[in-house]
Amino acid sequence: MKKPNIIFLIQDQMQQQVVWESSDCRMPNLRNLMADGICFANAHTCNAVCSPSRASLLTGTLPHIHGMIDCTHTVPSYRAQYDETLDTITRAFCDGGYDVFYYGKWHIERTHELDKFGIRRFETELHVPSFPVTVFDRVTVGNPGYAQKTVCGVFREGEDHTEERYIYEKAIEAMEENRKEGRPFCGFISTYAPHDPYCVPEEIYRLYDGVDMELPQSFEDRLEGRPQIYRRMQEALKGLTEDDFKKAKRCYYSYCTLVDRQIGRLVDYLKETGQYDNTLIVCLSDHGDLMGAHRMMMKSVPPFEEVYRIPLIMKLPGQEMAGRQFDFYINTWEIGPTVLELAGCRKLKGSWTGGSMVPWIRGEKTDGHYCFAEFFGQRYAFTQRIYWEDNMKYVFNAFAQDELYDLEADPWEMANLADNPAYEAKKRELCARMWELVKESGDVSLADAEYAPLQIAPVGPGEKKIANGYSIYNKNF
Repeated sequence: MKKPNIIFLIQDQMQQQVVWESSDCRMPNLRNLMADGICFANAHTCNAVCSPSRASLLTGTLPHIHGMIDCTHTVPSYRAQYDETLDTITRAFCDGGYDVFYYGKWHIERTHELDKFGIRRFETELHVPSFPVTVFDRVTVGNPGYAQKTVCGVFREGEDHTEERYIYEKAIEAMEENRKEGRPFCGFISTYAPHDPYCVPEEIYRLYDGVDMELPQSFEDRLEGRPQIYRRMQEALKGLTEDDFKKAKRCYYSYCTLVDRQIGRLVDYLKETGQYDNTLIVCLSDHGDLMGAHRMMMKSVPPFEEVYRIPLIMKLPGQEMAGRQFDFYINTWEIGPTVLELAGCRKLKGSWTGGSMVPWIRGEKTDGHYCFAEFFGQRYAFTQRIYWEDNMKYVFNAFAQDELYDLEADPWEMANLADNPAYEAKKRELCARMWELVKESGDVSLADAEYAPLQIAPVGPGEKKIANGYSIYNKNF
């Protein structure tokens, strides 16, 4: 039986809402792919920033295991060091007979030596040529003593003068080489878009002439009952007017449309060369974007769904199960193992890796699942753990009060239920589930945080699975 080709389409900072039918974001090619594929409504990233989530996709592990707990360019190496001894999905695909190539944003570890990971051909942000543009209409933000930063903008140059067009073209060239040589391929195409600053070609921006950019229902949220740092981050954007938020949203949608056009070119190529039916296409994002939710933009500490819920679409060979939507939870670190099984490749090696969700896709398992995320706070080191189960979401904030949301009753996350006595039992239950996963995955620094002033969670981790190796430094009375 002929191996299916595999393509990963990785976007940076694309929120799930843009692929919804109700969205005004123009994504015809991606929606056609959804019609031919299966869609996961409850896919969540394991981290709100690029490098940790991308490394989790690559390794099938959580950030505290692979070590890249922050973005490669934001902290010194000792604060985020990738563990090169870990197995990767690219090596597993290579072992399965696939020619593996990667074009576009890497941002997983610092060497950019992708051949170490079984990737034969590649161009990352270190190698892709620059595409200078002439921005003539922009929105900026800046506070006293800080640089003015571009939020969004429009430039004169066309779609042909974009990095997104370039990397898709390079990937299509690699696919054509493999087709001519009769080799199955596993290709990764990773765009910077739609990451901020949201700067786009005028020709695409004009597609949204006359479209009313409605702001989210949570736009006027004053964030009462939530950690103060959220309000401080909201205050940092006080210089932006409602019109600025709307322009940013229009540019963001245009950036998504730019990606969608490249996906259309890719699908056209696959169909014209007779490869579409035998290709497994996986489309996802590393995380989302607040895009006006709670009067904020981009992403950071606030753990809202606009950032953590991601688009995830899989177009299976032969368009199997076309049009199906699944509501079970699926995590970033489970995507790779799932695709490996669908492609008939070996499992990832390692003591703790994500499991395949194929049994849930095939309907062999129907029991509930969960989602879990780790956040290490970037430069300011705000530690969070987030646990989702049965439409409930618990956020352990080591720096402030916890959060609890009923996502079915309150999808915009306007009411923090963590201090509501009626939800005390539920909060403790979800916190205890969080601790079980923390201990199971070997997150010792968090699970062993039993120093008296650190006993701040609503319920503790219980019996430790790993002995405390520091007892010789403390007297035992």
